[in-house]
Amino acid sequence: MPVYIYSITGKQHPVRLDGLDGVGDPPSRLRTVTGGPLCAVVSDAPDDLRPKRRDIAAHQRVQDRLMDDGTVLPLRFGLLAPDDEAVRAALEERAEEYTDRLKALEGCGEYNLKVSQDEETLLRQILHASEAARDLNDEIRRGTAPPDAKVRLGELVATEVQARQEALAGGVVEALRPFARELQTAQPTGEVFLNISFLVPGDQEELFLTTELSLAAQMGEDVHFRLNGPLPPYSFV
Repeated sequence: MPVYIYSITGKQHPVRLDGLDGVGDPPSRLRTVTGGPLCAVVSDAPDDLRPKRRDIAAHQRVQDRLMDDGTVLPLRFGLLAPDDEAVRAALEERAEEYTDRLKALEGCGEYNLKVSQDEETLLRQILHASEAARDLNDEIRRGTAPPDAKVRLGELVATEVQARQEALAGGVVEALRPFARELQTAQPTGEVFLNISFLVPGDQEELFLTTELSLAAQMGEDVHFRLNGPLPPYSFV
């Protein structure tokens, strides 16, 4: 029967699963599979597994409980294996890799930071600072611009936006990097120009949070910081 896999721990982890349910409707029963020095928390996989709110919540509750008691490799929602034997074989075959990751994650939590900037405010700043952009914009508004003026203005503004945001992102990352064991960047979307996760050790957490708050204040109201954490370190498994 297909098996749903929640996370991997070391055999020394207490793996307290009492009071927790697995994914599915009705909820599946949680159990463990041991292979070599490792243990996986699993359950039977429901036939109609989808990213429904109740199942995502059940998955997250397992991660939160296990993280309360020790280091965990939290696996993302939806990971399946053919059966318990396939899980055991994977634990044994990849024991060194998984053990190394458990050591790297020990005592750490993930913080995800998204930084965005209001596009209209940024455009006004660029037009104020760039004479070339300002002149082109004025010509377009007066109707005296050459046919390619809008394209040239768009290219000029896009180049300036990229340069400014890359500089801002670089400054934020360099300020927070000393407090993180590892970093993992993700593709920005929309107005978000920096999407990055930090693996932060517990003894650096206060400094990390204080520095992030200071950076947000320094950037002003036009730059928006959205920090989530501590989270299960999905980005670093």
